[in-house]
Amino acid sequence: MITSSSRVFIELASFKQTRPIEIMIKAEELRDLSVTTLDEMKGADIVAIDVRSLTTITDYMVICTGRSTRHVKALAESVAVKGKAVHAPLVRTEGDDESEWIVVDLGDVVVHVMLAATRAFYSLEDLWEPVKELREQNNSS
Repeated sequence: MITSSSRVFIELASFKQTRPIEIMIKAEELRDLSVTTLDEMKGADIVAIDVRSLTTITDYMVICTGRSTRHVKALAESVAVKGKAVHAPLVRTEGDDESEWIVVDLGDVVVHVMLAATRAFYSLEDLWEPVKELREQNNSS
């Protein structure tokens, strides 16, 4: 807390303005990077779903199964590290406390890494496929 008798001196030279690195990485490249990383780390049943026509939240959802909570955490961390390395527009993870289901948000790609029981229970693929089929039917009518 700064009181009236306190003085704060800020050296302006220490606040150099730097421009952020603007490297545009395509959603397809992020998807491929995520799938390759998960495959290299021995993730199981890797599925990439194109959801561009279904939602504006993201372009692709990648779903993968890990063998244990430790494996799920390692898979998610590996994707996050690779995403940061290629300057993905956003890299954020959720769920690493429990490690049964970790979401890695890369902006245009959202990666879901789950234990087999969690994946079977929530069945994300089954949630998105009927919506996709229904939208395709409505567009063809």
